[in-house]
Amino acid sequence: MNSQNRFQCNRNNSNNTKVTEDPFLVNTEKTSGQKVLSEDGTTKDPSKKSIQTQTTYKENISVIQHEWKLEVSSKKNGNIIKSHANLNTITTSISKVQTKSSVFQKWADMDKGSQRPLAKRQLSAESSTCKLRMVKKIPVKKGRDEEEGSVAVKPGSKLIASPGETYAAVEGSVANRKLKKELYANEDAFADIDAHVINAGKELRSKRVFSVQAITQTITERAQSDLEKIRAIWIWLCHFIEYDVSGYLGLTDKLCSPEEVIKSGKAVCCGYSSVYLQMCREVGIECREVSGHGKGIGYSQGQSYQNSKSSHMWNAVRLGGHWYPLDACWGSGRVDLDNKTFIKRYDDFYFLTDPEEFINSHCPDEPEWQLLDSPVPLEEFERRVLRTSEFYRLGLTLLHPKHFLLVTDNGEASVSMKFSDSVDFTYHISKINSNQPIAVSCSSGLLTIARDTMMLRLLPPASGAYDVMIFARPGNTSGAFRWVCSFQLECPEPKPSDELPENPFLSWGPQRNAEFLGVKRCSHGPEPVLLENGSLELDFQTSRPLMMICELSHKDLEPSTAKRCLATQIQPDHLTCHVLCPYLGYYRFSVFVRDFENPQDGYQNVGNFLLHCTGSPVNLNDLFPSSLSSSCGPGTRTQDAGLCKFSHPGAIVSTQLGKYNITFQNQQDLEIHAVLSKDQRKTPGYPLSRHIFFTYNGNKVAISVVLPEAGVYKLRLYAKFPNHQDFSPMCDFVLKTTSQASLPPFPCAYTAWHKGFVLFEPRTGLLEPMSWVRFRVRVPGAQRVSILGEQLIDLRLNQSRVWEGEVFIGANVKQLKLATSGGESSTDMSIVMCFDVLSQQNDT
Repeated sequence: MNSQNRFQCNRNNSNNTKVTEDPFLVNTEKTSGQKVLSEDGTTKDPSKKSIQTQTTYKENISVIQHEWKLEVSSKKNGNIIKSHANLNTITTSISKVQTKSSVFQKWADMDKGSQRPLAKRQLSAESSTCKLRMVKKIPVKKGRDEEEGSVAVKPGSKLIASPGETYAAVEGSVANRKLKKELYANEDAFADIDAHVINAGKELRSKRVFSVQAITQTITERAQSDLEKIRAIWIWLCHFIEYDVSGYLGLTDKLCSPEEVIKSGKAVCCGYSSVYLQMCREVGIECREVSGHGKGIGYSQGQSYQNSKSSHMWNAVRLGGHWYPLDACWGSGRVDLDNKTFIKRYDDFYFLTDPEEFINSHCPDEPEWQLLDSPVPLEEFERRVLRTSEFYRLGLTLLHPKHFLLVTDNGEASVSMKFSDSVDFTYHISKINSNQPIAVSCSSGLLTIARDTMMLRLLPPASGAYDVMIFARPGNTSGAFRWVCSFQLECPEPKPSDELPENPFLSWGPQRNAEFLGVKRCSHGPEPVLLENGSLELDFQTSRPLMMICELSHKDLEPSTAKRCLATQIQPDHLTCHVLCPYLGYYRFSVFVRDFENPQDGYQNVGNFLLHCTGSPVNLNDLFPSSLSSSCGPGTRTQDAGLCKFSHPGAIVSTQLGKYNITFQNQQDLEIHAVLSKDQRKTPGYPLSRHIFFTYNGNKVAISVVLPEAGVYKLRLYAKFPNHQDFSPMCDFVLKTTSQASLPPFPCAYTAWHKGFVLFEPRTGLLEPMSWVRFRVRVPGAQRVSILGEQLIDLRLNQSRVWEGEVFIGANVKQLKLATSGGESSTDMSIVMCFDVLSQQNDT
């Protein structure tokens, strides 16, 4: 693939890219196809480039390569060639090679005139007999004052083994070298040193002090160890030297010498490394400049460094007998070439970085300066995934893939990572073309985050090449996402599938902060949920009372219809949501919660689930009733009101008979009311209020319901609290029946029908004409109970305190009324209930 179309990365492998949750603001390049997010999160001009610092060499510098072969033989005891820093003396017990001292003396003489000393080398004791070839790359400045034969030895010169032999390692055992976290716990360990350096640096700058010796002496005067000296020099460079953008662009001369760098306060990478080297010499710290390739400015994933010059320079310092890499150039900030400016942003990651991590972005020309037991070949370095410093700062571990290039298998590919602390992730996918990258919908990826792992399934919508950028931030925070790593995806053939829904809430499955928000467990995980019958019930166990709202989306689903697909039940210790899917295909189902006791708190996303309806979608006429409350079924609200022991604990009540009898305890003796409704009635009839009937027996309440036709109904329960004028909604029940029978309504009860009144017979509100009807009713405190029709007929009180009697309904009677009186002599009676009489022509 043309490297110009590949993803290009910022100079210093920076994690400084910001991304906002919605939408992603991405800057693109027409020529390279690079995706770059600007420092402030805004979209930059796609015709411009954002680059980072890269090493360049001084003009008129050439490299002369000298080669010597040294025959080495020794006794069994083993012999070690020790090359001191100045190479003035070389100690050896090898006596059989007569020319060795003159050879080493010649090297030492050359080193005396060099500004950059050779690195120490040592031969292993086991190498009793071997042939070694030393290659010395010597930069020689061409000029009038150049002396014939005068050469300067480049720092980092090495002994390289002939084929089949082992080269001499950089002095100091790799196995015993401490990790960065073992050298110091965090940046706070240097709080005093860092503060002193910054304050002293400002004072020196104000006094226009540019001497390497004077600056070094001042900034290290409080250092008590070599580590603190190394730190002091690092902090001064990162805070008082800016990257020379104009020099890199060729607008001005590049500044590399320590004097020029300090005076101007600007440098390219070789300027940073040369100043660091000189300052370390001033305080007796062994330091080397290391040249090599850095995945910075102009880097394209997969580009080849074969037969190309080094592009970067950094340092290595010796501490406690071991070498450690550091890069002050990358630690000082990043370059925004869109505006041709340097953005100072200190990055501690590149200070004494563990070599195992440093090698992912820095590959030395000389393999031993990788400081690894097994050096990484250049080809492997080219293939490795580009990781930013934020990747390591968040404690991420890449599980798959090991290299940057992904190729789909059956239209899919995946990226997975592991982490120890909570981390949030998001991603950005763009298709590479000849002009500029084209952003691809985030539905082309499925991001799932488990307890300690992340997986991103990539489902490119078409064949071609794609750039994939992964962003992350610490979990349970609202800060900006930062770029952590990148990949290139090649799709020979896409996977045919339905369009996936957009997910603006980062990942699928329960969110990482679910437990923090009060959700302990969820009935479903991050995997897609297959629905064969178009319905689903999700349950969340909670650690405290919560409120919940839900959201359902599908490409063909209207928002108003989507609301009728959800019914939620909120209980003190768990939340339940019933989901209906009226179409085949993929749905996004999102859940939001807040504390029940704090209505002022905003709802927060606690989970997102990918639902795949593969068969038997729900008929649109069978969806839930409109305007359902968020509290369906008995729950936290009813419990707080003292309504408990419900006969139907669920939110959805189904029957094939069309009859219901819902009972519960009313512990606070509240006034109860209920309303029955249906979105559309097929046949007109009596008001639905006639199809519910209340019965009170002490603190037990029974709500009887008969439904006039098949369908889905909503029964809303209300309660009136003491000292409140209005009724408050308690919960909604969803009533479903498939019965085709048209059940008659209940009698019409008036306000005089009080608590404790019980109707035993007749329970129907429609009576047949020309028939005898038996009445049985309990009316506590009544002295007289009568039926008013064609004439007034008194009922008798039996031993069970029930008023009873039979009444004949004549042909001309249209209504019978039940009336009560509190005294025998009183002629004033209250009508408490009314029964309708069917006409003889009415079959129903």
